[in-house]
Amino acid sequence: MRELDIKRLLMQLDKSIREINRDIINPEIAELKLNDLSPVVKMVAQARADYLKALFEMANPTQAERPDAEQISRLKQFRITYEELLKGSVALETAIERGYLDVVSD
Repeated sequence: MRELDIKRLLMQLDKSIREINRDIINPEIAELKLNDLSPVVKMVAQARADYLKALFEMANPTQAERPDAEQISRLKQFRITYEELLKGSVALETAIERGYLDVVSD
């Protein structure tokens, strides 16, 4: 296959991927406004705050020098929650950037 044919095929594949994603994703989520995104942003920010707060609480001088297993488990759960919500937020941003979702101005 020639390089030009490969580029043409990849362009068609990219177009097909975008169309399929839009056809599947767009009907699942109503038109988005900036206000619709605020709850998602706040949720991610709160998860980040919870994670960081737990870390600083563990480092409090009144605590033991090293965190115990329960503290580590709690911190890990906060991290997992934060990371998962962040990944979801990034996926939403990507869907908007690629035109899979309709966005309207307020």
